[in-house]
Amino acid sequence: MIKSIIALMLGTFSLTALADATPSDALIKRGEYLARAGDCVACHSTADGKPFAGGLGMKTPIGTIYSTNITPDRATGIGDYSYDDFQKAVRHGIAKNGDTLYPAMPYPSYAVVSDDDMQALYAYFMHGVQPVSQANKESDIPWPLSMRWPLAIWRGIFAPDVKAFQPAAQEDATLARGRYLVEGLGHCGACHTPRSFTMQEKALNNDDGSEYLSGSNAPVDGWTANNLRGDNRDGLGRWSEDELRQFLRYGRNDHTAAFGGMTEVVQHSLQYLTDEDIAAIAKYLKSLGAKDPNQTMFTQDDSVARALWKGDDRQPGASLYVDSCAACHKTDGSGYQRFYPALRGNPVVMADDPTSLIHIVLAGGTLPGVQGAPSAITMPAFGWRLNDSQVADVVNFIRNSWGNSANTTVTAKDVAKIRQDIPQQGSADIRVLEH
Repeated sequence: MIKSIIALMLGTFSLTALADATPSDALIKRGEYLARAGDCVACHSTADGKPFAGGLGMKTPIGTIYSTNITPDRATGIGDYSYDDFQKAVRHGIAKNGDTLYPAMPYPSYAVVSDDDMQALYAYFMHGVQPVSQANKESDIPWPLSMRWPLAIWRGIFAPDVKAFQPAAQEDATLARGRYLVEGLGHCGACHTPRSFTMQEKALNNDDGSEYLSGSNAPVDGWTANNLRGDNRDGLGRWSEDELRQFLRYGRNDHTAAFGGMTEVVQHSLQYLTDEDIAAIAKYLKSLGAKDPNQTMFTQDDSVARALWKGDDRQPGASLYVDSCAACHKTDGSGYQRFYPALRGNPVVMADDPTSLIHIVLAGGTLPGVQGAPSAITMPAFGWRLNDSQVADVVNFIRNSWGNSANTTVTAKDVAKIRQDIPQQGSADIRVLEH
């Protein structure tokens, strides 16, 4: 009788423990939303699109880093991670085996994520994601940078023990929510903040100084991230809060369209956020001051447009622009509203680093359709028919027309350097269409 009672009690305890260990559907669903906010799938997918199974490569200044399998597969993924293992990896960059993760994993940003949100993320990855057996690929980083143990020293020096997010005293609730998303799960600083030669972000939040979100200083995967502060020429100073909300939600507005890695952020993450979270992010970004308050304001100049209208294309790059670009972006650089982006006054065009503009002229790009903006925007590749000097000429023309005022001049050597890392695609299709 006593044995039966003990067995019954143990069975009841086991069932209770199992029930307690199984998260609710609501918690898993919340974790899915947070994983979208963090855009985890953009890096941690396979080349053929298996979500979270890892393997995508990211070209960085120190080599190519391949993402890891974060599905709950016990052999190749994180299926044997406890919650503590999980939060240490996400918040502090420490893998279950004790290795330090490369800072391509933005754990200094994720350190501010609240305990409740971290629990929801863990519930989703353990119970809402299908396990995939996919072995992790070793990153292609030359020795000695490939050694892991120096990363632990790097982490101790450059990845401070950031605490979970706390709103400031009397901080507006919407502003605080936006700050939490931008500094934390959104990890905007990982791309949009310059890094030092030791690869740490120069600022983790606005309290660290005006370099925070002031734009990248080194290309990643052949693209540079633009200035998100209130600068007048190359930042968001001339954008309204509503225009910024449009860009975050749809990847396009009257000023520009998303390109490079930002298209994936819109496609996989931002289009799924609530209106309230999009508004909060926009409000916070618009609260940031300019890195350079004395930056010259963009002023429209119609002299180039008038010259082109009269058939005067003597300026270097002008005839190339008319032949290759004007059909979509117009001779006055104004483009077509929310479809073919304006080049006139575009902050990406006027950025000090022309890498992204050269890249998109050479290789083209596509912004997929999203909820509320179902039409895709495609920029064809021109690298197959324009040589390095021609690309340099047309890029310089764009960067110095209609009131644009670039601080640097693009050379053929600059174009050649970027071209060698870009696989040329789409040329055969374009040739067929021309014939």
